[in-house]
Amino acid sequence: MKLPTVSLVGRPNVGKSTIFNRLVGKKLSIIEDTPGVTRDRIYADASYGNYRFHLIDTGGIDMGEDDFKEEIKVQAEIAISESDVVLFVVDGREGLTSNDLLARDILRKSKKRVLVVINKVDTKESKDHLYDFYELGFEEYFPVSGEHNIGFVELLDSVVRDFHDSQEEEDTRLKISIIGRPNVGKSSLVNALLNEERTIVSSHAGTTRDAVDTVFTYEHQEYVLIDTAGMRKKGKVFENLAKYSLLRSLQAIDRSDICLLVLNAEEGILEQDKHIAGFALEKGKGIILVVNKWDTVENKDTVEYTKKIRNEFQFLSYAPVVFVSALTKKRIHTLMPEVLKVEKNISREIKTSVLNEVVEEAYRLKLPPSYKGKRLKIYFVYQKSTKPPKFVFQVNDKGLVHFSYERYLENKLRENFDFEGTPLEIKFKNKGEE
Repeated sequence: MKLPTVSLVGRPNVGKSTIFNRLVGKKLSIIEDTPGVTRDRIYADASYGNYRFHLIDTGGIDMGEDDFKEEIKVQAEIAISESDVVLFVVDGREGLTSNDLLARDILRKSKKRVLVVINKVDTKESKDHLYDFYELGFEEYFPVSGEHNIGFVELLDSVVRDFHDSQEEEDTRLKISIIGRPNVGKSSLVNALLNEERTIVSSHAGTTRDAVDTVFTYEHQEYVLIDTAGMRKKGKVFENLAKYSLLRSLQAIDRSDICLLVLNAEEGILEQDKHIAGFALEKGKGIILVVNKWDTVENKDTVEYTKKIRNEFQFLSYAPVVFVSALTKKRIHTLMPEVLKVEKNISREIKTSVLNEVVEEAYRLKLPPSYKGKRLKIYFVYQKSTKPPKFVFQVNDKGLVHFSYERYLENKLRENFDFEGTPLEIKFKNKGEE
């Protein structure tokens, strides 16, 4: 189910990032030190009561040397495009500025719900400025202090007012998202998949901003294809927004079971490809690397190109690699069989007895290193859930687990069971720990 999206918009230095951290509930920690996993987050999941939502901080967006007016405009356009609710943050100490009015003009043209968040209201001087902001002409105003955590209950009550509880019946069809940076051929790949002769498009399920969900049938089974091809509007602002297609990819990743990360064979692998792959890994989604525009490559050596991909995506060594030419539809028939394999693997359940036999043998083959005279002991292992497969190891002291030994155990699981295309989550618990 798609979560609502809330974004923070406003000129620089009004405290958007501080408010962002308050709403998320913690200062965002550095993500695991793995190549390709983005650390500078402008996107996070937040919750309030029984409600969950995505949160976007436009304050983290660096627009380079563009003039200030263009910067404000681009931030507002991002919010308008991506959000259900926009939090328009202004500075209570400084009072109303011409740049606030500029952002106001853009936001008022949208049909989005806008809440004015008057930040830094923690001094008498700032409280004197409160009523100046009513000139903005919006309906709801919330004085807060991001620094001192004041006023957020009232703000959040209003933010989630129109959000629905997730009581709707769950859609059990496999959801496949097409993700990747702009101009790698995502739309062409969608079209090629839907026109593949054994594939039947049965309905068009609607549009979520620029992400289109299409229900199609393949080998008598229904699937949902989530296309994140991106903004099709033209003009300078939307050209500038191309690099923020990441936001749409993040929303699609969240809703999907399997991600098809499209790479451009002509351009090779860029840093943004790794960033997007990192988010799919972080969310525990099945992943297939799809090398598109293969017909344009002169030296069509798939073995050599796969080695190059493995070197660049070392954190996705388990992901299958498929080479296609979406425009000419060459090799498109090889893609859905890989999807079906990964579908099985993300849902694979291992019998507890078999799992413990494999882990016991792996432990005997290679004992973990001792630390200060103590050695890790593994008492019992069980699979907690699927999508992705999650395993819990009951041990004598989880503080003795070294990351290299955890990797060794994961490799042993992969050697013994088919987990191609799916990440594995491994958790260590002390004996008796809940």
